[in-house]
Amino acid sequence: MPDRDPAVEAAVQGELRLLDPEVRASPELVGALLHPEFHEFGASGRHWDRASIIAALAGATDEEAGAIAASGMKGVRLAPDAVHLTFDTEHNGRRAHRSSLWRRTPSGWLLYFHQATPFAG
Repeated sequence: MPDRDPAVEAAVQGELRLLDPEVRASPELVGALLHPEFHEFGASGRHWDRASIIAALAGATDEEAGAIAASGMKGVRLAPDAVHLTFDTEHNGRRAHRSSLWRRTPSGWLLYFHQATPFAG
């Protein structure tokens, strides 16, 4: 089996941190993982910017903040400073396909874009 790309590994580790309920509850920890120009299209169809997602995660109820199970995480380096991840999640009975774009910055790999699409059916 070939060695994993360290850029992909860094993005995977960042993504897993963002799924951790303790990290999600901390505006400082979430903010440290998000690119200044971050934006997201959520599973609800809502568009989120960096400030709105940090605020929403910090204000999540106990039920909303529960554990998120991820599966099938795969990544590919698109360019020297860009990694694309795809994976599925399940959270409180809701399942979604997810896609994330991570960018390398002087401060490390940061999540630049994220999209969640609910499972059909």
